[in-house]
Amino acid sequence: MAIAQPASRPANPRFSSGPCAKPPVFDLSKLSGAPLGRSHRAAVGKEKLKAAIEGTREILNIPAGYKIGIVPASDTGAVEMAMWNLLGARGTEMLAWESFGSGWVTDVVKQLKLDATVKTADYGQIVDLGSVDFTNDVVFTWNGTTSGVRVPNGDWIPSDREGLTICDATSAAFAQHLPWDKLDVTTFSWQKVLGGEAAHGMIILSPRAVERLESYTPAWPLPKIFRLTKGGKLIDGIFQGATINTPSMLAVEDYLLALDWARSVGGMEGLRERAYANLAAVQSFVQDNPWIAFLAEQPEYRSNTSVCLKFTDERIQDGAAFAKAVAKRLENEGVAYDIGAYRDAPPGLRIWCGGTVEAADVAALMPWIKWAFEAEIAAQTEAA
Repeated sequence: MAIAQPASRPANPRFSSGPCAKPPVFDLSKLSGAPLGRSHRAAVGKEKLKAAIEGTREILNIPAGYKIGIVPASDTGAVEMAMWNLLGARGTEMLAWESFGSGWVTDVVKQLKLDATVKTADYGQIVDLGSVDFTNDVVFTWNGTTSGVRVPNGDWIPSDREGLTICDATSAAFAQHLPWDKLDVTTFSWQKVLGGEAAHGMIILSPRAVERLESYTPAWPLPKIFRLTKGGKLIDGIFQGATINTPSMLAVEDYLLALDWARSVGGMEGLRERAYANLAAVQSFVQDNPWIAFLAEQPEYRSNTSVCLKFTDERIQDGAAFAKAVAKRLENEGVAYDIGAYRDAPPGLRIWCGGTVEAADVAALMPWIKWAFEAEIAAQTEAA
């Protein structure tokens, strides 16, 4: 018997966790001011890049003494740049509770070959934050994009720490408060919470991180694309818009549009409130349906951007196949694109709830998830 479909649909079915939904005001015509075919080193290019840096500082409330740079290769490039430049001066502690954090562990242990202390937690869990030794440099993700697990705040990081904190905040920036006094290196990409285009990353350095850069030379060679210093001094131009390699001025214009939209919704607080409104719609749905649950079991560690869900119904015979089939049904109906769990994560769904997504669309999606679940259970029962 056919399962009745919900009466309404999300106006925008884009719930991917990266690249994420564009701001609701996006239109290609609004990028017509991009200086295409011009050098990024021309006055117009420098002005746009400088505006991107200062707009980031404004919206995220980054202190004046912190350096902000646009770097290649998205958040991955920014994190790698930080690790290759800064680690090795003292002990290193790696924290991981999802795929990307685990990737940073692999790079530090197998590529840089550092004898690091590694602390990991299963998907849905988080490491014991109280056990972290801050005499070491500490590398961690603020928000686990593939697990939906985040740190609750910065209270676990001491102000008088000896080591540096290197924080991958790519799915937290513009949605969660980041305590800048607790973060020495912070990275993110344009393609996450503000829905920018791919390939551009941001690196934010505290004065402590700059001091390390200017006083320490790693034992390994650094490719040009990673170099932040020259002659023992920070290459300050990188943090004024003189990028290491050629940026896309179309992507820069797109990011500037996103920053303008962020201002229009109330800046950091407005973006955060929008993300929490989206999370609330999912929470209400999960509370009403016992066959689905959050992958992040403890509410205080639950992400308000990359919201990860798991199916718990005992009738499900093959969890991975079931979750994939549900996601496929939703895609075929044009109500949700790209919401299957990350390939390394447990089977389930991952719904992007950052501020560029409208709460009405999240609310409209929820009955469709129930429809797809019931339709797939029915199909599984019929096949048996």
